[in-house]
Amino acid sequence: MQNENTLWVERHRPSSLDTFIGNEHLKTKLRGYLSEGDIPHLLLFGPAGTGKTSVSKILYNTIDCDHIYINTSDKGGVDFIRTDIIPFASSMGFKEKKIVVLDEFDYSSPQFQAALRNTMETFSNNCRFILTCNYVERIIDPIQSRCQTFQIIPPSKKEIAFHIKEILDTEGIEYNVEDIVLNVNSGYPDIRRIINSVQQQSINGKLTVDKRSMIENDYKLKLLEILKTQDKKNSFKNIRQLLADSQVTEFADMYRLLFDEIDSWACGHIAECILELAEGQFKEKNVVDREINFMATIINLLNIIK
Repeated sequence: MQNENTLWVERHRPSSLDTFIGNEHLKTKLRGYLSEGDIPHLLLFGPAGTGKTSVSKILYNTIDCDHIYINTSDKGGVDFIRTDIIPFASSMGFKEKKIVVLDEFDYSSPQFQAALRNTMETFSNNCRFILTCNYVERIIDPIQSRCQTFQIIPPSKKEIAFHIKEILDTEGIEYNVEDIVLNVNSGYPDIRRIINSVQQQSINGKLTVDKRSMIENDYKLKLLEILKTQDKKNSFKNIRQLLADSQVTEFADMYRLLFDEIDSWACGHIAECILELAEGQFKEKNVVDREINFMATIINLLNIIK
């Protein structure tokens, strides 16, 4: 195997747009940029583990350029622009183009973002910026207006399952399709997490899944199990405790999970529950405390299916 990295998530990281799963519209646009040998400033956003960093690597490895990668959650101070980014962008390089990748950009301060916008304009002739983030609403408007913004949409569960199957086949691992499905449901939409989980469970050439342990250790699966129980009286208390114990702070993926699995927990009340999920998801973007909003949605759902 050409890449001998022991981590499957790195060994099987897509090396080209052709091997990057999903997001056909995005790949069409990027192929256009690459055919010209140049890219605009880019802002890539989407859930964790869905390929934002992989797209960045594909771009700077395809274009003939010098590049630097910076995780702004670690180095988000304004001084860092002056001491590291500007010297790289302004210096004479070995290549005609330069690319600065700022990962987890939504964790940088508004002051850092405000200072960066002038740097992006000043060195735009030879230096491009690729910004990645989970939450685009945390990026100030002047930065967004300087970038072409693309959402990285998670591939379908079916596409991810086929991808995991290909990885297991390549690694020579025996498996049951049901175990692949369980891992995908557990980690979706975080592809990185799913791959890491499958590697951890691959022992002596076989994918061995402890279903009970997986459910107990994964709050998403546990939430679904609670909703499926007949003990509606204690369901609210158990779900609230589950989220507290799991230290959940973001709930956008939970609405999608509940919708995807709605047939398993809302039998006879599917239409009403979809309307309630839509209402909760709509409020998610505007409320101050998202946990309160999500628990209010759970209360309404429990009242529907009781």
